[in-house]
Amino acid sequence: MYAVVETGSKQYRVAAGDTLEIERLAVEAGQPHTFDRVLLVSKDGQLTVGSPTVATARVVADVVGHKRGEKKIAFKMKRRKGYHRTVGHRQELTVVKIKEINA
Repeated sequence: MYAVVETGSKQYRVAAGDTLEIERLAVEAGQPHTFDRVLLVSKDGQLTVGSPTVATARVVADVVGHKRGEKKIAFKMKRRKGYHRTVGHRQELTVVKIKEINA
């Protein structure tokens, strides 16, 4: 059994027991979180596709912790002007472990 969940404007294919790194959630570590935006559920080979979401489906996950992603470097430059600038960015992430899929 698996589901497709949308969070942080991204879609993830999840099954029970999976561990994901998603964009930061405002939930403390150790607390459960329920994903309501379930786009697709596959149970024993039967697909249920939402329009846009499956109304009765929920995915329950435990928040394992929070962390920061790897550093991404953006380099700006204007040729022949003497302008160059390096900008770094680290995304705030939440690590979640999927407990169950309720369809």
